[in-house]
Amino acid sequence: MLDELAHAGPEHLDPGFVAGFDRKQGRPDPSEDLALLDGRTVVDLGAGTGRFAIAAAERFDRVVAVDVSPAMLAVIRSAGLPNVECVQAGFLTYEHRGEPADAVFTRHALHQLPDFWKAIALHRIAGMLRPGGLLRLRDLIYDFQPGETESVLRDWFDQAVTDPQVGYTRDDLAEHVRTEHSTFRWLLEPMLDAAGFEVLDVQFTGRVYGAYTCQKRV
Repeated sequence: MLDELAHAGPEHLDPGFVAGFDRKQGRPDPSEDLALLDGRTVVDLGAGTGRFAIAAAERFDRVVAVDVSPAMLAVIRSAGLPNVECVQAGFLTYEHRGEPADAVFTRHALHQLPDFWKAIALHRIAGMLRPGGLLRLRDLIYDFQPGETESVLRDWFDQAVTDPQVGYTRDDLAEHVRTEHSTFRWLLEPMLDAAGFEVLDVQFTGRVYGAYTCQKRV
């Protein structure tokens, strides 16, 4: 089995990195994602510091925040929300208990898995959802052909910030390309189909950031 904690990177175990994580991520607003989801139970895979999970606690009866990093989960636990369960696990090891989830959310975490394991992770996500349940997936996904790689990545790197305390620098983005497992859109979408999902909506920003709303087939 793949070691998901190792693939997540040692910085996710560093309380100093975790303390500045939301700032570096740009403090993403989960309201758009939450507006698309409903039901009683939602699972947040790769929950990080819990920006989505904590906000989801106002909307869902049960929120399961799953992350491989104990340092990340400690931040979520500190919010003291009774309907948020923290589970130290990953895409490949989380075992869902209780009634099937109505929704699964994951943001900028699936790219930590190579494609073989992404396909298995998506199959496992489908297994924890009720029929008709929704997957909201945000990630760094490449919406271009291999021959366009140099020009697209150059444009992406040119938009990077210079201060690593407030965002991702050119070096950060280059390291992502070298060491992470972001995949092409035209590889990911057949994986979603094979896992039993129908893509209801997809939006891309800058040809590298994808947001998918997918429904488990009945």
